[in-house]
Amino acid sequence: MFAWYRKLNNNTKGILLAGLASVSWGIAGVITQFVSQNESIPASWFLSARTTGAGLILILASAIIYRGRIFDIFKSWKSIAILVCYGLFGLAANMGSFYVSIQTGNAAATTILQYLAPLFIVIGAFIFEHRKPVKMDLVIFVIAIVGVVLSITKGDLSQLSIPLDSFLWGLVTGITAALYVVLPRPLGKTNPPIVVMGWGTLIASLAFNLNHPVWRDVPPLSTGAILGVLGIIFFGTLLTFSTLIYASRFTSSENISLMDALQPVSTFILSVIFFKESLSLAEVIGAIMVIIAIYLLQYTQRNNHLLDS
Repeated sequence: MFAWYRKLNNNTKGILLAGLASVSWGIAGVITQFVSQNESIPASWFLSARTTGAGLILILASAIIYRGRIFDIFKSWKSIAILVCYGLFGLAANMGSFYVSIQTGNAAATTILQYLAPLFIVIGAFIFEHRKPVKMDLVIFVIAIVGVVLSITKGDLSQLSIPLDSFLWGLVTGITAALYVVLPRPLGKTNPPIVVMGWGTLIASLAFNLNHPVWRDVPPLSTGAILGVLGIIFFGTLLTFSTLIYASRFTSSENISLMDALQPVSTFILSVIFFKESLSLAEVIGAIMVIIAIYLLQYTQRNNHLLDS
């Protein structure tokens, strides 16, 4: 059945796996809109259920693969502190803001705002590390802002196409997605990625369960709601992360990052198919501008890194 895949060279395999991960994230975003709006599952219970389920599965898988090594991450107070920050300000904050933004708006707009994470990383480096952006970064910033404005206004600057609170939570999603990338980097040098994410997800789960234990006030769950929650855990965590791990074995991180563009594209397409959302020309142009801006940003940063080395 997969004979065609085995015939591919390693670089192509890695790119395909990275593309699958990005599409899976897009699918998870659309399922999140279904769960939050059509099934009206409260954010507090959903976030507890998602992080508890995903965290336990990731840690179980880590224990099977790495056994006792899963506890190496707790050998220093510094790594523990970084892990807690990653779990709270990266994973928990990102998942929470993403769900609320979609619940009050739509998956397409939220995904575009989250896709700005690399831009927020550059801004953070400028503020906290005093790393001056190059001229090209400023041009990219303008392109991205114009793209976002077109996406969330549909070309009519007098009003937003999504509620203001959804837009603001979407911006928080982009900022926390940047933290999601930056915070665990020191841990990834000495610990397997799946172990870092597993413990981080359990820490996020602890925070959400302190607010709303998953076993209390369980909302009425239809078959669609149950399948939706399971689908988000599968597509939004397990499938994406496992495919990214395998992709990193076959191709470069630069190629993997370039495939991120499939996430907003797949979300837009699936939103049109399943939610009958009509996309204006301005929205499409705006989304394309954001994708191009982030691609250029990643391309220039990669070239700058090569020049510095």
